[in-house]
Amino acid sequence: MFERFTPEARAVVVAAQQEARTLRSPTIGTEHLLLALLRGQTPSAAVLTRHGLAADEVTADVVRFTGSDDLDADALTSVGIDLDAVRSSVEAAFGPGALDDPKRTPGRGGHIPFTPRAKKVLELSLREALAMKSRSIADGHIALGLLREGEGLAMKVLSDRGVDAVSLRRDLALVLNS
Repeated sequence: MFERFTPEARAVVVAAQQEARTLRSPTIGTEHLLLALLRGQTPSAAVLTRHGLAADEVTADVVRFTGSDDLDADALTSVGIDLDAVRSSVEAAFGPGALDDPKRTPGRGGHIPFTPRAKKVLELSLREALAMKSRSIADGHIALGLLREGEGLAMKVLSDRGVDAVSLRRDLALVLNS
């Protein structure tokens, strides 16, 4: 299936893996696909932006929904411990990533698996492309796959941000057909 992906769509898949790494996720989920789409410089990314989505705000939503080390950092700060200073000292002595939990943080070069829902989104992107009589799968088809799948953290973010999925779908289809 990946042979049908345009360079922009392939870039979304690669960027989703990087988003998962950055957020220290052991899997690539729908939220990582959404973030990768938002960080692109494509007409589809522009449509997402026009619908009120910004990568930094969506990242904050994802961190809030998935949890992070912020609670631990806040607790340590309240007793006078600067977590960034501790991390810097440990990494200076033992190397970058010395404090990372290998079970939670995928290796820098290792494969990160897709969640079943994210796999479904990629399958649905093919269906979206076929329905539009496209010979290739563009990044906009991945966005349409997210909408068609209709669940997952990406859809929760869209819903919480008040994005009208029907309107977004229509605008993405217009861009893809132009």
